[in-house]
Amino acid sequence: MHEFLVSVVAFIVLVGVMVVVHEFGHFAVAKLCGVRVEAFSVGFGPRLFGVKYGDTDYMVCLLPLGGYVKMTGETPEPITGNGDEAAASDLANDPGSFTAHPRWQRMLIGVAGPVANFLLAFVIMLGYFAWINEVPRHEVKTTTIEWVVAGTPAAEAGFQPGDLIQHFDNVDNPDWDQVNQRAALNQGQTVPVTVQRGGQTVALTLRQPSELKGRQFDLTDMGLIPEFVPGPIGVEHVTPDTPAEQAGLRDGDAIQAVDGHAFHTVQSLLAYMQSGEGKAISLSVVRNGQLLPPIIAHPAKLDKGWKLGFVPKPVPFALNPLPWNEAAIKSEAFCADNSSLIVEVLQRLFTRRVSISQLAGPVGIARMAGDAAETRGWLPKLGLASAISLNLGILNLLPFPILDGGLILLLMIESVIRRDIGVQIKERIYQAAFVVLVAFFAFVIFNDVTKLPIFSHLKP
Repeated sequence: MHEFLVSVVAFIVLVGVMVVVHEFGHFAVAKLCGVRVEAFSVGFGPRLFGVKYGDTDYMVCLLPLGGYVKMTGETPEPITGNGDEAAASDLANDPGSFTAHPRWQRMLIGVAGPVANFLLAFVIMLGYFAWINEVPRHEVKTTTIEWVVAGTPAAEAGFQPGDLIQHFDNVDNPDWDQVNQRAALNQGQTVPVTVQRGGQTVALTLRQPSELKGRQFDLTDMGLIPEFVPGPIGVEHVTPDTPAEQAGLRDGDAIQAVDGHAFHTVQSLLAYMQSGEGKAISLSVVRNGQLLPPIIAHPAKLDKGWKLGFVPKPVPFALNPLPWNEAAIKSEAFCADNSSLIVEVLQRLFTRRVSISQLAGPVGIARMAGDAAETRGWLPKLGLASAISLNLGILNLLPFPILDGGLILLLMIESVIRRDIGVQIKERIYQAAFVVLVAFFAFVIFNDVTKLPIFSHLKP
């Protein structure tokens, strides 16, 4: 229940802010162009409260899921009879009407919403890099593999612990974020990988898994455990009556190696114990600066997995704010990388190289928002907010009726033919687009729901 509530609240706040900013972009440019804005609403549904200033009703509505802007003459009115063309003519002669303004102004109003989302993404990351910029106190900057889980695609491809990834898919010298992005993008496909091993270059072929296992894609789905930090696994707290306590582990201990394997994070240790299925393990432990004789521990089934029963020390982070010019460069690079990734996903969707089932809808976004809200640090939260804002901006530029890109496309067509498209034709276009959009939305929600952990055991 706690996870559900966090996800819902995080989704409402995140998507609400993104949509309100998007609509504010339309609102601001419409006002500058002299278009009459009848309403600017935060939320949907029944009006709770607000104030009317000039021609605009600024209001807050019951359902906190974004907001909207209503401009005079923005969309075709419902067809009621022969008066429609006359009504359209009246709107065209109304100086405050959307349709009475030059097409270039209407295009500016249409593109202003996505531009507002792009600016928001840039500002969010600019603030993060300039004021926060969390970095590990001790960080491994190379893309080195710490452990390869047996029986996984990575193990079958021939990866080994200690391999340094030099090329992944179409990226040279990638960092782990890029590896994760390219891997998620190529689910169910084969990608070329080049690693450095013992001073030699080894070419491998990795077959990506296609199942999400009821959660967001992670490198562990391939069987790769990254080496992020150096040093041993710190023991923050040993849980009473667990294998860790029985083996003699104590608070403050540091695990240097497990059966001779130098693990640096608890993720590698957990993966190793799962493959051992309860097999006893030998721990090399440092206590108060002294190396102890090997400790033999017997993992037990705790919370549906083989564990020892201790809380690891969190990876220490430090704040390293950047100068504004460097923060702007980093923010621009973040937005550019994420935008190009979104565009590539869309290209692969249309060329059928990526399945539409990999898309995330409201439920998927809510789960990601909930996970980010409970993850330590600001980067997961602000990075997700920026990425969603970029997604919203780019998707709204698609040339599909009802979306901003569809409006711009119709205006461009009208500019070429030098006359307005008939009101009834526009209405039919919007009606058909609305049906398609609702069907697509329903499919994405259904797809999201089937990915929930509660349904994962039903999959073959």
